[in-house]
Amino acid sequence: MDTRSILDSLDKTIESRKNGDSSQSYVADLFSKGPNQILRKVIEEAGEVVLASKDGNKKEIIKETADLWFHSIVLLVSYGIKTEEVLDELQRREGVSGISEKRNRINP
Repeated sequence: MDTRSILDSLDKTIESRKNGDSSQSYVADLFSKGPNQILRKVIEEAGEVVLASKDGNKKEIIKETADLWFHSIVLLVSYGIKTEEVLDELQRREGVSGISEKRNRINP
């Protein structure tokens, strides 16, 4: 399965569970608690990636990054954004100088 397929599958799974029974689904539970809880989880997972990176444990970095990506996708779904849109943006930036890209964001 390629990256886009995996992310598309996660999009669909999260979308299908967001209005489910919060006692049966972690995703439904997150959505039932509102957007602030989703935002807190993204912040929490980002911090865990940083801490795992500080320790240099590659396995933990991978696990924590997977958690961060998952919760980021939950956040995207909550705003009606598909991961495909983020991938398209990354593809658009490919080969563009980071300095030029940032300058264009500040002064479009």
